[in-house]
Amino acid sequence: MATVTLKGNEIHTIGNLPSVGSSAPAFDLTMTDLSSRSLSDYEGRKLVLNIFPSIDTGTCAASVRQFNEEAAELENTIVLCISKDLPFAQTRFCGAEGIENVVMLSDYKDGNFGKSYQVELTDGPLQGLLSRSVVVVNENGNVVYTEQVTETVEEPNYKAALEALMDA
Repeated sequence: MATVTLKGNEIHTIGNLPSVGSSAPAFDLTMTDLSSRSLSDYEGRKLVLNIFPSIDTGTCAASVRQFNEEAAELENTIVLCISKDLPFAQTRFCGAEGIENVVMLSDYKDGNFGKSYQVELTDGPLQGLLSRSVVVVNENGNVVYTEQVTETVEEPNYKAALEALMDA
């Protein structure tokens, strides 16, 4: 179990992020067109998993905007923005914001992504949602960087994630 905070109050996840050097856990998530995507669909590509509680919060929206901007310049890299938001909300947000360089994925159907990556929140007002985290995966499917943001209302360390990506 990992401990993070929400506006200074402790909340917890079901476990810890996958360790650096381990294989990225498989997943099956829902795209905005309601089709399914799995980890194997991105084989041979570098991945940035931008994980967050809800697109309808300022910090989550800011992280999607920032990674959308950065993703336009990354080679052989896909940024996956993952939450439990319904695909319809993700589509609405991307349309309104002009987001085109990231892939929005939802864990709303069964929550298995949150369990596999150990980021499901177990208590507090965000219980059941995903903890703000970043996981970078290399072309071989190995985790090369992780960050679980300690204060949920803060943004992730974009620079560290992008540096890990360049070294991957």
